Amino acid sequence: MQARDIMSSPVVTVTPEMTVKYAANLLSAHGFTALPVLGGDGGLVGVVTEADLVRDRFPRDARYRAGPDERPAAPPSGTVGGVMTTPAVGMDAGTDVVDLVRVLLEDRIRSMPIVDGAHVVGVVTRRDLVRALARDDTVISADVRHQLSIYGGPRRWTVEVHDGAVEVVDAFDDETDRHVATVLAQAVPGVTAVRVTGTTG
Repeated sequence: MQARDIMSSPVVTVTPEMTVKYAANLLSAHGFTALPVLGGDGGLVGVVTEADLVRDRFPRDARYRAGPDERPAAPPSGTVGGVMTTPAVGMDAGTDVVDLVRVLLEDRIRSMPIVDGAHVVGVVTRRDLVRALARDDTVISADVRHQLSIYGGPRRWTVEVHDGAVEVVDAFDDETDRHVATVLAQAVPGVTAVRVTGTTG
């Protein structure tokens, strides 16, 4: 399974010149935690997150008595470009989901822009990953059968799915075709494991 198979698309983006308030409205309206920031050429130049937007954004309550050494904070930037996280980090649409998950977890990132060449084509969030895991086995089975029927015909393959794990039996018992069937099944969102065997086991 690749990033393109589970990413959310079309992607909602902002530019450095847009206001923090506008970006906050987008995050709130769509339920996102971050937005890719695109430059004038459409390339990825940064990411603006919830943390970026709220940092130093709220004034201290006037009823609070500041200490003698406490100085008023400088006013925060009002534009996305002034608060966004750089350098920009994105992953290719063909990235294996295993590698994508590793980066998200190791770097504690909640969403990752997905690029095709120089252009952002989608975003993968932890929610997208959970959604893929939650797909119903009958839906996964139907998708796997569809992919395999295109390759070898509808009557050739027997498919069973249990908790995302796919078992495929090839009636023709061809090793090369079994490899292709494995690749096709692995590309279906929600598949966690694939085992393809011939009729002889």
